[in-house]
Amino acid sequence: MPKGQTEAAQALGLSPGAMQRLIVLPQALRAVIPAMVGQFIALFKDTSLLVIVGILEFLDVASIANNQVEFLGRGLASVTYVFVAIGYWAFAYTMSKESRRLEAKLGIGTR
Repeated sequence: MPKGQTEAAQALGLSPGAMQRLIVLPQALRAVIPAMVGQFIALFKDTSLLVIVGILEFLDVASIANNQVEFLGRGLASVTYVFVAIGYWAFAYTMSKESRRLEAKLGIGTR
C-alpha cells in the first residue's frame, strides 16, 4: 500500500485502528481476494471438504451405490462417477462464479 495512503489517514486524524479498518484493510482485501479464492478452489479439488463437514464423501457414496445388490452387473458405475464429477464441478464453478461477482462488486481490476 502506498505510504501516501497512511499519511493521508494520519492527516485526517484517524486513530491507528480506524486507519487499519477504513483505509488499509479494504485495499489489502481487494488485492488478495482473487488469490484466496484460487487457493480455496485448489484446496477443494485436492481434498474432500465434505469429510470435514461430516457428510460422506461423494466417492464413498458412489462406491456404496455401486456395491448394492440391485446395481451389481448393470454397468452403472460409470454413471455414478459421472454424477460425482458433475457434483465436484458444480461446487467449484459456483465458488469461481461467486469470486468473480465479489471481485466485480469490490471493483478489483478497475480504477
